[in-house]
Amino acid sequence: MVPTPQDIAQALVAPHKGILAADESATTMRKRLASISVAETPENGHRFRDLLFTTPNLGTHLSGVILYDETIRQNASTGIPFTKLLADAGVIPGIKVDLGLVPLYTGSLEEVSRGLDTLDARLAEYYELGARFTKWRSVIRITDTLPTEASLVANAHVLAQYAVAVQARGMVPMVEPEVLFDGTHTLEQSREVITRTLTILFDTLKAYQVDLRALILKTSMALPGKESGTALVPADIAAATVAALTQAVPAEVAGIVFLSGGQTPEQATQNLNAIAQLGTQVWPITFSYSRALEEPVLQAWKGDDAAGESAQAVFIKSLTDTVSARNGTYTGE
Repeated sequence: MVPTPQDIAQALVAPHKGILAADESATTMRKRLASISVAETPENGHRFRDLLFTTPNLGTHLSGVILYDETIRQNASTGIPFTKLLADAGVIPGIKVDLGLVPLYTGSLEEVSRGLDTLDARLAEYYELGARFTKWRSVIRITDTLPTEASLVANAHVLAQYAVAVQARGMVPMVEPEVLFDGTHTLEQSREVITRTLTILFDTLKAYQVDLRALILKTSMALPGKESGTALVPADIAAATVAALTQAVPAEVAGIVFLSGGQTPEQATQNLNAIAQLGTQVWPITFSYSRALEEPVLQAWKGDDAAGESAQAVFIKSLTDTVSARNGTYTGE
């Protein structure tokens, strides 16, 4: 029996697991390789992802992995397609499907994501390649004058049109309206913008008759701006984040996953732990981290095949710690 999108959504937010966002663009992957002084080649990007995806017992800790267009077409070093390798490990393959950002209008400092015109054909291909969920990212900036209502409404309509198309193809849409960490804003401003962003988004999703029971929200935590000089206090971040979600996210949404969004691995873990310690919410809450999970592995690997097993052990440690944080039991040891 073929799992329904609701079944897949529930599996993605299953207890004691999270989602790896391994959907970096080629440009971002080059930056990650440069950070460890490894040649910035597609081959080395493939080697790193092969290291991640061939880690033993991956399905114990991960419910899903978000791939990139290049990666979903690749095979592991064993010759097995990455999507089959993940599925055989009990990990659901997903795919990032937006095609990046363009200005909202000429001269605008705000952006809207693109790719709707080719989306349906790409979804059909990705389904055949093994993807069962998708991700689309929009970006919201905070300044003294941003975000504008026009930006929030435009991005909500794009995300809703995307979600409708994905569900029509039997897959689960993950909607990601990322409120950026960059800036000098306060924690309260972040909470207010997240609340406003998500309120407009879910009003729009309902207007498009998107099945919220088969939809995952990927969201930022409420954070004071990176350039604000304000310390990240986990208890304050947790309270502001849960307040925003409680106000704006309908109870029928299948689940919420947090992005790490420029935080250090330790900050992302501590803040997730503080959120979990506030108790059970009406939706399952877990993580969909990229840098926070991958950075320790990159530092352990540094392009050296002989360090592969130890780097995979670091990956498992990162996953174990983050799952503990999801459960509210992370101790930092």
